[in-house]
Amino acid sequence: MTTQPLGARSPLGAAAFKLNYPMSLGVYATYAEAQKAVDYLSDNGFPVQDVLIVGTDLRQVERVTGRLTRGRVALGGALSGAWLGAFVGLVFSLFEQGETLVRIASTVIFGALFGLVWSLVGLALTKGQRDFTSVSQVVATKYEVLTEHKFVQQGRELLTRLDPMKAAQAQVAEAQARAYAEAQAAHGSPGNQSTAPGASGPTGSSYQPSYPQQPPTPPTS
Repeated sequence: MTTQPLGARSPLGAAAFKLNYPMSLGVYATYAEAQKAVDYLSDNGFPVQDVLIVGTDLRQVERVTGRLTRGRVALGGALSGAWLGAFVGLVFSLFEQGETLVRIASTVIFGALFGLVWSLVGLALTKGQRDFTSVSQVVATKYEVLTEHKFVQQGRELLTRLDPMKAAQAQVAEAQARAYAEAQAAHGSPGNQSTAPGASGPTGSSYQPSYPQQPPTPPTS
């Protein structure tokens, strides 16, 4: 499988992310599962050019990789500066005559010192509010495979053959959701507002019987 970046200058453009009346073929917990489903559709002649994989419920995950100390910051800055100095010295040696090694060594030393100071200044500006290193990534909680409405029945039949158990579970869940919606609609209809004594009435408060209750017996002297 190959992918290519899309943007305003792409031959496909923003239209590549639009479908005519998109409908769901399935929801998957990981991108690998969604990719497997689309690959199966492609292998069976399904028009996958009309398929979208949409990541939903986005969240940012940050993994802490280590503690950030002054020595570690200084060492990293010095190494980065040294590499930059070596590159600058090599470029200068190509256009100027003289001792190449001396020139490269001097730029390496200068770059290391510059990188060390610059990194320590940056650490001081944070005022100790972020003394750790980390990497972050935006991930989706689930992935939904969509296609145009005219191909949805064909796609669902193919995916049923790919994973019959998952398809059966999805059908059961859909039937339960439909039955629950019908029960809610029937319960909320005007013809079903009567309730038994002591049950919850239409307003949600406890129903009180309409017949008169027996008055309390007066105390005897």
